Amino acid sequence: MEEGSRVTASRRRFMVSGAAAATAVTDFPFVRTSAAQGAPLKIGVVGTGGRGTGACANALVADPAVELVAMADIGRDRIVLSQDELRRHPDLQDESFQKRIKVTEDATFVGFDAYKDLLELDLDYVILTAPPGFRPLHYAEAVKRGRHAFAEKPVATDPVGCRAIRATAEEAKQKGLSVVVGLNYRHDLGVMDTVSRIHDGAIGRIIGGTMLRMGGGLWHRGNDPSWSRLEYQCRNWYYHCWLSGDQIVEMVVHQIDLMNWVMGAPPVSVVAQGGRQKRTGEMYGNIFDNMSVLFEYPGGVPVHLMCRQWDDCANRNVNRVLGTRGETDNRRTILGENPFVHEPSDDPRQEAVVHEHVELIQSIRERAARNDLLDFAIDSTLTAIMGRESAYTGQALTWDEISASDLDLFPRDYPTGPPPERKVAIPGTPRPV
Repeated sequence: MEEGSRVTASRRRFMVSGAAAATAVTDFPFVRTSAAQGAPLKIGVVGTGGRGTGACANALVADPAVELVAMADIGRDRIVLSQDELRRHPDLQDESFQKRIKVTEDATFVGFDAYKDLLELDLDYVILTAPPGFRPLHYAEAVKRGRHAFAEKPVATDPVGCRAIRATAEEAKQKGLSVVVGLNYRHDLGVMDTVSRIHDGAIGRIIGGTMLRMGGGLWHRGNDPSWSRLEYQCRNWYYHCWLSGDQIVEMVVHQIDLMNWVMGAPPVSVVAQGGRQKRTGEMYGNIFDNMSVLFEYPGGVPVHLMCRQWDDCANRNVNRVLGTRGETDNRRTILGENPFVHEPSDDPRQEAVVHEHVELIQSIRERAARNDLLDFAIDSTLTAIMGRESAYTGQALTWDEISASDLDLFPRDYPTGPPPERKVAIPGTPRPV
């Protein structure tokens, strides 16, 4: 069977047999150094772009025993750039950080299968920061190899991918493997405190909410005659839905995850609209540049979301929750009958992007596995996908409908065949698949 067929078959097989397969493995041994406090923790990174580089720096700050020993990406230039950025990183200028960057030439891997080579190494945990469309594939290999993982959000870009990674996460749970997901609010001490107070009744009964993620345009890495069409899309991954999931999935999943957390459940339905008004050129792939989304949460609670990426316009980044006794409008403050303001700490290890690695390392050392995927990350990713699909089609959708959807955006012949070349969706017409 060819590689592409194997990938597609595995994604579909997880849908029906993953849970049964997961129960076959119990008492999976933790990796080499996990039991010893203070012992070196060797990590590798798959996907060395800006987020991957940042996550490596965050891990080095999180624990003085972390050592970065391996890197993988589709292009060697991306690895070289990442290494240069780590040498110049403002948080890593002390020699104690730099001496823990131990990536040798033999531990740098290039190509679409580079993640497999990296995961053959003796690692304590792996950072998965390649484009989100690859997350189910890369995480499946990590669990197969018995590796703890930090997985960046979102964790998939379609419902089939969500079901695939859920099956893998169930297997990881049976093996005692930790996975922490980079949904930052879950690891932000101020937000954690605020949400706890909301759940204790600080703002009364929740009656509505608003989410805004309104910013400017983003990067584009151009083209190079030496790149295949697949490599071109992967280097400009944000603009291709199968790789990024669109803005609502790739970025606004943070706000959506926080709202799901506050509400205690994902929404039951959604109706949305969106399109492309400024970012219309072919270079911008097939994603929208604006959406307006109305979620209905259990109990009939409405939450409105707006997101867009337009230059030279007013920007907003807001999560507002309204209750019968108060409200919160900036994630760490409560206004009303029970006012509260979380005072930030100067400790860099309490910064959310660092604290998520602190939590992962703690779970490894204490042999107390945590599983962010099953606890919240998959549901939040699927909520964002539900909003996107409603905007793309112009149709109302329910949670049950999106959960059962067979939408699968992953290339059927990856990595040997061409990538998808889907047109931009037009609401009110069949979705281009």
